[in-house]
Amino acid sequence: MGDVLYNSSGLPTFTLTGLPGLENSQHWMFLLLGTLYIVSIVGNGLILFIVKEEQSLHQPMYYFLSLLSVNDLGVSFSTLPTVLATFCFHLRTISFDSCMAQMFFIHFFSLMESGVLLVMSFDRYVAICNPLHYTTMLTDSRVVYMGLWAIIRSFCMVFPLPFLLKRLLFCKANVLSHAYCLHPDLIHLPCGDITINSIFGLIIVMFTFGLDSALILFSYVLILRSVLAIASREERLNTLNTCVSHLCAVFIFYVPKIAVCMTARFGRHAPRLVYTVMSLIFLFVPPMLNPVIYSIKTKQIRWRLGRMLV
Repeated sequence: MGDVLYNSSGLPTFTLTGLPGLENSQHWMFLLLGTLYIVSIVGNGLILFIVKEEQSLHQPMYYFLSLLSVNDLGVSFSTLPTVLATFCFHLRTISFDSCMAQMFFIHFFSLMESGVLLVMSFDRYVAICNPLHYTTMLTDSRVVYMGLWAIIRSFCMVFPLPFLLKRLLFCKANVLSHAYCLHPDLIHLPCGDITINSIFGLIIVMFTFGLDSALILFSYVLILRSVLAIASREERLNTLNTCVSHLCAVFIFYVPKIAVCMTARFGRHAPRLVYTVMSLIFLFVPPMLNPVIYSIKTKQIRWRLGRMLV
């Protein structure tokens, strides 16, 4: 397997990889990923700017959208340093502490995005099922509390992960499957018992992604029941149209995430390229597409963008 490299602190270092089997195309891969980074950073930055400047967007739905954009920027900036180093400068070594820090932020923002999508589904539920109580139920203070809940829950879930890994002995060749550090990848490297790490990781998935997706589905069952009670077909379509952006955001976030989890836990005999590509889709596609979707579907954002481009 090869010897493990250790730094002066006695902690192991890790070797990052690009796309297995495509080592000769790494520069082209960085051009693709660089384009996705630019679209994500510029798009989410524009969403934040427009929501701040456009008075008509100062309402709960767009406050949550702003939080989603901040989260997507966090995901992009968490992976950017090592992706740039791996694909562009061929610097593949990362220290233990740097790897733990990157792992923390990637998973922190991933869990936080799940929480933000959940509170956004609650916003859509209240707006459609209880429109007369919307302003009284979703006050500015409650919006802040819901945002803080998503942040604090994510932090509490991810905070133990680096410490649970640090207690283990790494004695294998510490080659990672990606150009960044992910917990499901790291727990396969130690020689010791990883039962606690594996169980804790499963608990995180169940009580965040699993629970959130079930609650989002339940909220849309209630929304659909309320919409079907509307007499006019045109009104039903107009009401459902207000949910399209959120449904697209949910779809592009959870489908790749489920695929990554299934591949990591049950697809060990699948080519490593499959797991790597699924992780790339999970981390790169939602931050890029979310601002595009909301820009297309939100009239005020489209109008403001049009004024800025003229």
